[in-house]
Amino acid sequence: MDLHKETISIAAMNGEGKLVIESIIGTKASTILQFLQGLRRDLHLTLEEWTCVAWLYDLMKPHVTELVVCDPRKNALLEEGNKGDKIDARKLADLLRGGYLRSVYHCENVLLTLTELAAQFCVSLRNDVEDWLALGVTQTAKCTDSTGTRPKSYE
Repeated sequence: MDLHKETISIAAMNGEGKLVIESIIGTKASTILQFLQGLRRDLHLTLEEWTCVAWLYDLMKPHVTELVVCDPRKNALLEEGNKGDKIDARKLADLLRGGYLRSVYHCENVLLTLTELAAQFCVSLRNDVEDWLALGVTQTAKCTDSTGTRPKSYE
């Protein structure tokens, strides 16, 4: 699979290396799952690591036999010859079939929802603000005399 923001180019090969399907689909979760379910085989998939790979990995993993997320910088064969989404998808499928790809993504179900992330951020921010305020109060207390006024040396 060759991923882009709006589309995914897919090339599927059988065990002998014969191209059995080539397609371009949208990146909606329902479209991806519908495509995978239509294949009805033991699926061994690969895709290159990119910013949004985590959600795609979590989406597809339960529906495939093997899912390899590889480092695009280490796929030297993709740099040779003609370039194009379909061509890249075919080359990735061939590299996977030959066992030439190493997985760089090992996490499953570790994604936090946006709500959980926001909650963690708010707690962290609140703790930081409390620490800053406590530090400010301490620093202010050091700058006042027993009557609560600032000594002339601090003005």
